[in-house]
Amino acid sequence: MTEGPSRGPISPTRSRSLPPWSLLAAGALLGGLAGGAYGVVKAPVYTATSYVVVVPGEGSDPQSALGFAQAYGRVATQVAVLGDAQVWAGVPIATLRKNVRTATSPDAPMVAVSATSSRPDLAADMANAVSRALTRHAGDSKRSTRVELEQFARATRPTEASSASPTVTGLVGTAAGGLLGGLALLVRPRRTPETPPAASVPGPALAADTHGQL
Repeated sequence: MTEGPSRGPISPTRSRSLPPWSLLAAGALLGGLAGGAYGVVKAPVYTATSYVVVVPGEGSDPQSALGFAQAYGRVATQVAVLGDAQVWAGVPIATLRKNVRTATSPDAPMVAVSATSSRPDLAADMANAVSRALTRHAGDSKRSTRVELEQFARATRPTEASSASPTVTGLVGTAAGGLLGGLALLVRPRRTPETPPAASVPGPALAADTHGQL
């Protein structure tokens, strides 16, 4: 009785791996969920802005008002001004220094004072308090500067939050997650090609039986 041909080693079943684009999809999905959750959990922030304008006095060059507007824009967040503003705003100087910003224009002698807070009424109060303190500070030195600082527009209570909505934070998170997924796709280790199975060689018994039949 002849023995059947011996079979070579049976290769293990190949496991199916996920396609490369799955890293991009997973990163974008996780980033979108994280960004949307951040927008929902984080408290909204409100911004209120008041405006003061520099008015040149008698014998003053109108062009000098632009230079004084730039100077007062930098002075507005100093301790000399914030010390008075904290009384009217009802918050510490540290809170004003952290949440109040000023902006000036090279074309108009105007200073914009913006304040941010989680409470819309407090944001308006802080902006108006700093504007009032800055106007008073400028009035004390108007004899030497020959310019006056007057309030142009008071800050009103904002009705909409200035912080990003959950939709925006979700889109940002999706973009960031997709970017990270793409980077992970680029740096992942490359798969080496599998070695084909070696050809099976008949055993000695099978070779002898075959020789005897010839």
